[in-house]
Amino acid sequence: MSNIPDDLSYTKEHEWVRGVEDSITVTIGITAYAAEALGDVVFVQLPEVGTSVEQGDSVGEVESTKSVNEIYSPVGGEITEVNQAIADDPSLANSDPYGEGWMFKVRVEGDPEDLLTPEEYTALTSGDS
Repeated sequence: MSNIPDDLSYTKEHEWVRGVEDSITVTIGITAYAAEALGDVVFVQLPEVGTSVEQGDSVGEVESTKSVNEIYSPVGGEITEVNQAIADDPSLANSDPYGEGWMFKVRVEGDPEDLLTPEEYTALTSGDS
């Protein structure tokens, strides 16, 4: 089981969100649980800066040696930055999913709904939910 940082919010689709409580712009990535399930990540397609997204929109893809999975925006707003480092080195999703492996940033519009606490995400990923 992967380590689940307690300073993040999570989605049922295995994205994490940093900065929901104290920031207009949040950082988003995929969880270690998702990265482990995918296996070796070999390609990441990120959204375009300036794109407006609704919460739950598909905004990119993560391709591994096993499968291709969509990345969903856990919040609505405008994409303000993408992590070129992970586009250049997709293995960062596996080696450092909560640090250098972040994917994109969104200037939040509205209040995000249905985000999970670390405890709720732990229950989801352990099968206790």
